Amino acid sequence: MRRLMLLRHAKTETDAPSGRDQDRRLDDRGHRDAAQMGDWIAHHPPFPDTVLVSPAVRARQTWDIAWDAMKDRVEAPEVELLPELYGAGPAQLLETIRTATIPANPKRLMLVGHNPGMHELALMLAGSGDHAGRKALHDNLPTAGLAVFDFDVKDWGDVAYRHGKLVLFVSPKLLKQA
Repeated sequence: MRRLMLLRHAKTETDAPSGRDQDRRLDDRGHRDAAQMGDWIAHHPPFPDTVLVSPAVRARQTWDIAWDAMKDRVEAPEVELLPELYGAGPAQLLETIRTATIPANPKRLMLVGHNPGMHELALMLAGSGDHAGRKALHDNLPTAGLAVFDFDVKDWGDVAYRHGKLVLFVSPKLLKQA
């Protein structure tokens, strides 16, 4: 069994002072939402063994703030910045999942990245699972949204479209509504 957690970066400023998209930072809401999601993850095991993070400032900040909110309750995962996560489509993300995790071979993997690739990947992976979560995820993977999938496979190389069981889908907005 393998667990995949897809965490989209939190809410950002519209433009970076540098003008580069990769330099966009989290806004105030993004900081709050990243901390809220980190706290939620800390209270809902199992936790990721390995976290692959886009090098974009907003993705790194999302992970750093989320980790700060969970670090007192969670054993530190292996964290790696992967340039190929920035701007990746679903096929590239799936290839990263299948190959980038081979040396560590974690049971639980988290990706921190961007739409539209993360949302498209989540839709393509979901073959079964939480009906309400699948319906909500169909509309969007919002900023700071988290989709958690289980795969009944022995290694990451066997992860495939439509073979994931959506365990849950949660976002700051859904947590406020609950």
